[in-house]
Amino acid sequence: MISGRKKMRKDESGKGGTMAEIYDLAILGAGPAGICAAVYAARGRLDTLWLEKKFVQGGQIVNTYEVDNYPGMPGINGMELGEAMAAHAEKLGLAPVRETVVSLRDEGKVKVISTENNEYRAKTVILAMGAEHRTLGIPGEKELGGMGVSYCATCDGAFFQDCTVAVVGGGNVAAEDAILLARSCKKVYVIHRRDQLRAEKILQERLFACENVEIIWDTVPVSVEGKDQVESLRIRQVKTGEERSLPLDGVFIAVGITPNSELVRGVTELDEGGYIKAGEDGDTSTPGFFAAGDIRTKKLRQIVTAVSDGANAVASVQRYLMETEAQNSSGQS
Repeated sequence: MISGRKKMRKDESGKGGTMAEIYDLAILGAGPAGICAAVYAARGRLDTLWLEKKFVQGGQIVNTYEVDNYPGMPGINGMELGEAMAAHAEKLGLAPVRETVVSLRDEGKVKVISTENNEYRAKTVILAMGAEHRTLGIPGEKELGGMGVSYCATCDGAFFQDCTVAVVGGGNVAAEDAILLARSCKKVYVIHRRDQLRAEKILQERLFACENVEIIWDTVPVSVEGKDQVESLRIRQVKTGEERSLPLDGVFIAVGITPNSELVRGVTELDEGGYIKAGEDGDTSTPGFFAAGDIRTKKLRQIVTAVSDGANAVASVQRYLMETEAQNSSGQS
């Protein structure tokens, strides 16, 4: 069980010579799904390679000021939670190698992972590269991230009880976020650039029924304003060009999520949104490749569901390895 770069072993063909090690498992990504997969792989004594391009482990949660919905750790800082998760894996002897994966290749029983500096081989791969929230790219958005700017109403809505907030977006997620926030917030504005929502009709009906929700049509955000926390949102009416500042306590940005799946395009099947098609067991359309966390098709993207995915994916890896080993043994007898 290692996370190092290379060691040599005798060629398994029996012809002698040496070759780069073929790992049991390669884990790509060190968010909650990847970390949990590493923990389960270490406990399962799988010969594992773990790759992560970023220096800090924890994925998106490291950008969260406070996490209040992870069992047993109410109010923990996102960076601290990521560090605690990573420390658990490291205690079991597994830490990620800091390398950027540039390509993946399926060679049947062996998967080839190429980085900027090395080439690795593994019998299985867990794809846990996560996803990224689309940003608005406006002034103040990044600076006030975690201080009133959020991309997850499910994660952070509880911090804004009896407050005034805005939801930016017009799709299903934006409508769902606004409905959720309306239950505890004093006032919810929905900022949408068009004159009608893209959300499903049933969601629109529920949204319009919320008495404390006001939709501001044909409007785009210009900047998030505030010093140490969000104080207002500068908005512009697209038809008239008129600008004004909307006093707020929080801004929830719901303009979509982009999965980090470009690496596997052509390797395994993706849905129309770019998510890897995989169920709870992590199985993809390509044998030996498994998906875990926000990168796969799923209804709820949370830390707890990502962690669950990591455990399930390793269980599927172990099952796959046993089945292929049995097939190889029967073929040689």
